[in-house]
Amino acid sequence: MKILVIEDEKELLEAITASLEKEHFLVESAGDFNTAFEKISLYEYDCILLDIMLPGGSGLDILEELKNAGKTGNVIIISAKDSLDDKVKGLALGADDYLTKPFHITELNARIKAVLRRNTAGGKNTIETGNVLLDLTDRLFTVNGNVFALNRKEFDILTYFLFNKNRLITKTALAEHVWGDNTDQADNLDFIYYQIKNLRKKLQSSNAAIEIQSVYGIGYKLVER
Repeated sequence: MKILVIEDEKELLEAITASLEKEHFLVESAGDFNTAFEKISLYEYDCILLDIMLPGGSGLDILEELKNAGKTGNVIIISAKDSLDDKVKGLALGADDYLTKPFHITELNARIKAVLRRNTAGGKNTIETGNVLLDLTDRLFTVNGNVFALNRKEFDILTYFLFNKNRLITKTALAEHVWGDNTDQADNLDFIYYQIKNLRKKLQSSNAAIEIQSVYGIGYKLVER
């Protein structure tokens, strides 16, 4: 899952990034208002950590832009301002949670997982389709109760597909979600083809009741079979 951390304090940003990467999240960052505004305009994220006090503008204006674009899901405000007015305004604009600095990184991680579990996985730590179950906490892929090995990228790809079952996923959207922003600037996306090829083999060999279909010239779609 991909998280955007909008935070101008370098040491805090590095600590948050290191902690989230240990939890196998893909982390992108923005240290000022303009960079953050550009990223939310161009890319999609599973969760956004948003500081209010930013060089160049207010995080609340970014939150308002997210609301206007219908993207306010999974936003957690992280701010040194322990103001009731800011908290009320942030929640009214669609933020899911509000954490006041200083905070423990472990608490932030717990808040992120709770928001993702509540808004994305229906309150569960697992995704289940047909005979396939993904354990998002332990990162396990099981078919009919049997565990099969997936590498990190294969697990992330399958997670993204299961959250978007029966939807057309473009190659660019998949690349940005699993490999990070700016992959749209790559010369080609051949690396996606090889990851999908290997993942298909594992789905077939495990007798998973799902398959990844190719949509010529556009991308892929995961369906039950």
